[in-house]
Amino acid sequence: MITEQLDILAIGVHPDDVELGCAGALLQAIAEGKKVGIIDLTRGELGTRGTAETRAEESALAAKILGVHVRENLGMADGFFKNDEAHQRQLIEVIRRFRPSIVLANALEDRHPDHGRSAQLISDACFLSGLRKIITIDSNGNEQEAFRPSYVFHYIQDRFLEPSFVIDISAHFDKKMESILAYATQFHNPALNEPNTYISSPAFLEVVKSRALSFGKRIGVQYAEGFISTKWLGVKSMDAFIQFPT
Repeated sequence: MITEQLDILAIGVHPDDVELGCAGALLQAIAEGKKVGIIDLTRGELGTRGTAETRAEESALAAKILGVHVRENLGMADGFFKNDEAHQRQLIEVIRRFRPSIVLANALEDRHPDHGRSAQLISDACFLSGLRKIITIDSNGNEQEAFRPSYVFHYIQDRFLEPSFVIDISAHFDKKMESILAYATQFHNPALNEPNTYISSPAFLEVVKSRALSFGKRIGVQYAEGFISTKWLGVKSMDAFIQFPT
């Protein structure tokens, strides 16, 4: 019996990927009454700042801020996980357990090589999850039913990628930033005696804001997040497009 079905499952290879890439969309979905979860593939243990333990505490705080229904960490090896059968099967078990209609995944290519590799792993696992001859067993020892999400969308991370569509997150941008700042060891924090990194400068968070402003401007709202689809999207009527000011 399915007891944990989610509408949207956001997956990130590192704790904080989801917050940076699609927290606004998750907050909007939760506000609409949808069930939302987050899966972190690794503990981010290779990060220059903080530790796997502090990242776990920060991700738990961020999940509380966002109000997601579930958050789990699969404990894959940061930097060294592969898009192979073992990792695919680990992710297939999760997809079949939560049965999300929509999966949000890492950027297809990015500055950090883990992001693109994760994107392909997630995409492949979502497809393979729909093949009934791939057998997976749940935690109770029961064989899982095959299931394939309707959509896999990739959020945009460090590099600018042209989105397939954008989502208005104006009402939730401040909460998105609050969830990002839950990762106190990772982002700008003068109180910490930690090495400077690419993401720890004040300018990095300004880029996050400016991109949301830029995407928002394209659709006539204040802030937006962009997503990429590798397949065509269909709508039932033109009414789907009558929602933004011109």
